[in-house]
Amino acid sequence: MRTGVMARAAALAVALLSATAAHAQPAVIFELGGKFDRSFNQAAWEGAERWKKETGKPYLEFEIANAAQREQAARRFAERGANPIVGIGFPQASAIDTVAREFPDRRFAIIDMVVDRPNVQSFVWREHEGSFVVGLLAALASKTGKVGFVGGQDVPLVRKVLCGYEQGAKYANPRIEVLSAMTGTTPSAWVDPPRGAELAKAQMAQGADVVFAAAGTTGLGVMQAAKDAGRLSIGVDSNQNHLHPGSVLTSMLKRVDLAVYSAFKGVQPGVTSLGLKEGALDYALDEHNAKLITPEMKRRADQAKADIVAGRIQVVDSTVTGRCR
Repeated sequence: MRTGVMARAAALAVALLSATAAHAQPAVIFELGGKFDRSFNQAAWEGAERWKKETGKPYLEFEIANAAQREQAARRFAERGANPIVGIGFPQASAIDTVAREFPDRRFAIIDMVVDRPNVQSFVWREHEGSFVVGLLAALASKTGKVGFVGGQDVPLVRKVLCGYEQGAKYANPRIEVLSAMTGTTPSAWVDPPRGAELAKAQMAQGADVVFAAAGTTGLGVMQAAKDAGRLSIGVDSNQNHLHPGSVLTSMLKRVDLAVYSAFKGVQPGVTSLGLKEGALDYALDEHNAKLITPEMKRRADQAKADIVAGRIQVVDSTVTGRCR
């Protein structure tokens, strides 16, 4: 009798687990800066919203305010049966790794980092390809022969973006000078607009007339400083051209939305690499910057994109080579 009761209980548990999985809600954990940062997190939010609109289903979300909440949020969602759970940004890699190990029956995804677990899909981008293109545009737009770059946290990923930017600028103008600075060494470097403005002003004082901000919400300070000085800026991740029409030369689009949308539809464990070929990187051209990008600049940028995809231009990935040339 006791054996029969235990068997029925086990069957019920399996049935409940199956029902939970069948009706599981996906969850997304936004990084510092929040889902309306008008950059990286917002691109992720747009992907989640696209899934919600197409399916008519809700999803769970959390915006972290401090580092400890990354793992707390991932574990809480896993305990609630969320599936999949998507961590936005490389700072969440450790949390996703830990919780994915604890909950092998759940699926996870991580943006901008590789987590080697059988139930995790890791989305990474070949950002150096996209930053090459906007670097080319920066050099073509520059009248001083000097362009700037303000990065967020000083990590290999941001150095890779800088490296691609330098290569693109020098491809367009071998004599161009690229001034660069990183905002800091901790995740707070992504959320410091005043510091971004300060660094941009320093570069503009040295002659830079185009400044690329690859720095999360810190970049908002860069773009404001460029507008105030009558110079040009370049946005990142989301299309930021509309923030200062006529002052933002272009934005390097990084389609984080595609990754989140794809993960919500179904995680495919392993590493997914995205770049120009997959349409996951691009430069933004719209009514807000149409007068800044001449037909010749557009032709050069589009040709560079095609050449990179075809392998005629080899853009160095500094995270692989350990160098930028």
